[in-house]
Amino acid sequence: MSEEKVSLRERVKLPPAQALVDAYYRPAISYGAKYLFSEEMRIHLAHGLMLARQDIVSRDDIRQTLHIVRELRAAGPEALDIDYLQEDLYSYSERYIVSRLGPDIGGRLHTARSRNDLNITSWRMALRRRLVQVAAGLNRLRGVCLRLATEHADTVMPGYTHTQHAQPISLGYYLLAYADMLERDAERVAGALNRCDRCPLGAGALTTTAFPIDRDYTAGLLGFPRLLEVAYDAVSSRDDAHEAVAALAIMMTGVSRLATDLQEWNTLEYGFVELSDAFSSVSSIMPQKKNPQGLEYIKTAAAYVTGAVATVLACSKNTHFADVNDGVTGVNPATMDATERSMLALAVAEGVLETLTLRPEVMLRSAAIGFGTATELADVIVRETGLSFRKAHNIVGRVVREALESRRTAPELTAQDLSAASEALFGEPCVISEEAVTKALDPRANVAARTVRGGPAPQEVTRMVAERRERLAAHEAAVAAVSARLADADARLEHELDALLND
Repeated sequence: MSEEKVSLRERVKLPPAQALVDAYYRPAISYGAKYLFSEEMRIHLAHGLMLARQDIVSRDDIRQTLHIVRELRAAGPEALDIDYLQEDLYSYSERYIVSRLGPDIGGRLHTARSRNDLNITSWRMALRRRLVQVAAGLNRLRGVCLRLATEHADTVMPGYTHTQHAQPISLGYYLLAYADMLERDAERVAGALNRCDRCPLGAGALTTTAFPIDRDYTAGLLGFPRLLEVAYDAVSSRDDAHEAVAALAIMMTGVSRLATDLQEWNTLEYGFVELSDAFSSVSSIMPQKKNPQGLEYIKTAAAYVTGAVATVLACSKNTHFADVNDGVTGVNPATMDATERSMLALAVAEGVLETLTLRPEVMLRSAAIGFGTATELADVIVRETGLSFRKAHNIVGRVVREALESRRTAPELTAQDLSAASEALFGEPCVISEEAVTKALDPRANVAARTVRGGPAPQEVTRMVAERRERLAAHEAAVAAVSARLADADARLEHELDALLND
């Protein structure tokens, strides 16, 4: 170890205040160790290779430096002597390198670079990897929904509006609708990933550098397909975090709505589904309890992610458009927390759906007795008698009200009930056959009749699922392509590193 030391704090005389250490330095370094260490090591290696390639620093000096960086990468952040008197992880990485090589050689790696572009690059790399994981988890959940949509295209259940029976649907139709929302989430996440996937490295503090660096070369080694070109923009903007968290919050809002429906359907009062024991908990005092813990976790996670949107926007709001800790760095903890909670919640949602026990007979009975077939009954009156829809609506509405008052269910309605209501309302009977009434009140027939494009008829659901499977496959391929690009960049980095070190 070299006895020579260098410091980043020569501009100031006093050490950082303990209050600042506890409030800012310690958490920042902990987050850096957790999220950035491997990314920073990649950046050090790529930047060092570029310095040698451009003859900015001698190959021998860079070779010695990158040997130490590779050793540090293998040892992990635990190898750093962290006293929390420096403000970020990089300070300790540099101190480690200098302690091994001395300031003359070890101090050369930071040539033509600032912590500004280093930190923003490492955070973008960390966010990029997590957005790839979120996208993959989101696509897996979409796949489960589409598979179940096909399997349950004719599993009839009530459709609800305003928490009231509306019209019969199928469980497959419900899950298809949900899968479409997830598809739009996937597009939003893909957009956020695309705009995050731009390399700031080489921006320096804010104006690049007079050294002849090759930004495209380092971007390629780090797996970026393009630069965040304008240096000032590169170190000042955090719309990558803003957009990513907003996309995740929208996604998690939808996931929490699925959890809310399933939680309600899981109750004794509904009895449509039963949550797997694996995603449930028990009561410490009430032996009969089986609590929907997985669903409650999803809803809690959604709350945190939704809150993260306000946090990241508030951090940057009313800050100068420049590199500033609150507007640029302050967004990072909430952003990473949002990505992790989203990944976990997607996995729980996928597991819940995969292991859910369904009660189709309970769903069908509820759809039959809940008067959700009333719209079709009104439509049949229009088709059979020529009455206007508004008159038919009035007739059926009156019949339903009287049935509920007399504690009768929908299957008990008759043609005579309709005729009597028509007489009372409009002074003329409504002539319709009992067969037509019975068919109109059949929830299965209701669903089967909705063959209009986008309707719940089983054949229409099957057609739509097939189309969506193709789009899902394309989205999966796009995510796989990003993962492959990152893996290829890592392999290229290692190959060029080996070539230099073994030269």
